[in-house]
Amino acid sequence: MENLYNTSSILVLNRFEFSSENVFPAFLFATLSYMIILFCNIILILTIVLNKSMHQPMYLILLNLPINDLIGSSAFFLHSIDEILTNRKTMQYSACVTQAFFIHIYATGTVLILSAMAYDRYIAICWPLKYNTVMTYAHIMRIITVVWMSCLVLVGVLFFLLLRLPRCRSELTHPYCDNPSLLTLVCANTAINNIYGLLMVAISQVISNGMILYTYLQILVACFRSKRSDTKAKALQTCATHLAVFLLLECLGLFTIISYRIKNISPHLRRFMGVSTLIFPPTLNPIIYGLKTKEIREKVVHFFRNKILPS
Repeated sequence: MENLYNTSSILVLNRFEFSSENVFPAFLFATLSYMIILFCNIILILTIVLNKSMHQPMYLILLNLPINDLIGSSAFFLHSIDEILTNRKTMQYSACVTQAFFIHIYATGTVLILSAMAYDRYIAICWPLKYNTVMTYAHIMRIITVVWMSCLVLVGVLFFLLLRLPRCRSELTHPYCDNPSLLTLVCANTAINNIYGLLMVAISQVISNGMILYTYLQILVACFRSKRSDTKAKALQTCATHLAVFLLLECLGLFTIISYRIKNISPHLRRFMGVSTLIFPPTLNPIIYGLKTKEIREKVVHFFRNKILPS
């Protein structure tokens, strides 16, 4: 039986099949997408870090979102661009596990960070007189620490359960490495892995969806009770935009998870939805949560006018 196990450290990739004339457009699209994500998220990070006036609870929590987006997009794009350009058909198993680990950190981190941001806005709008008392620097650091430690523990256990299992297959067809695609290489009982994976998704979804839906509902109620019409319009626009981005992420992520358990689904649709999860949220997040914020937008414009394009 031991001879049936594949202990090779090399995996065979069968996921990007481009004709010779389509290689350059695919390479160009992937490179431009990654450059846009890098540019938008790095600008947001530098804007918050370099401006002391923005070292406030809301922005300190927001700072974690572009960092998390860079983790996920870099884990996907760096290898994908190299694979498209060189037409490489093999990958080290350790590199695949590393990519999968950071992609799961990104996915888990996104929902937890958005939940923390929703909590901050809830305190600021619904309990404005208590905001400075509740959202102290120490409390913010505890929230951020809990978010990242939760990601590391949840994802760490997931991959501990994966790496204990023997492999007997070596072909990957998914556009990037993740826990479900790595489980397809396993020739052992994966019931514990599947139960823990579903439990992990269920817990994170209940916490994030419950937190975000409750807080934004309370924010909308508080704003509509306000007598200022401009406050109502601004709140409705902000909440609607944030909820739209969150629901987009949820739909893409949940479809990708469910698609692994549906046998007759189109592999091309599964690949498209999986890649979309790593392209659209990291592109939209810095724009929706960052550049649409007035203070951040003003700081970015001021930076480009005075540092990049001085008169």
